[in-house]
Amino acid sequence: MPKIKTHRGAAKRFNLTKKGKVKMNKAFRRHILNKKSTKRKRHLRKQAYCSAANASVIKKLIPYK
Repeated sequence: MPKIKTHRGAAKRFNLTKKGKVKMNKAFRRHILNKKSTKRKRHLRKQAYCSAANASVIKKLIPYK
């Protein structure tokens, strides 16, 4: 059985926790920040977990992480 290739784009964006949850950074914090409130930007700094529906797909993209 050949090895599965890791999707390099996904590997750079997602990490797995020890329990198998998929950790990710939140979107919408790159540019056009002056119209967003300070509270909103502060909450976007924190990392988040993927939903269960998306996590199963992402885990297939990063099999060895």
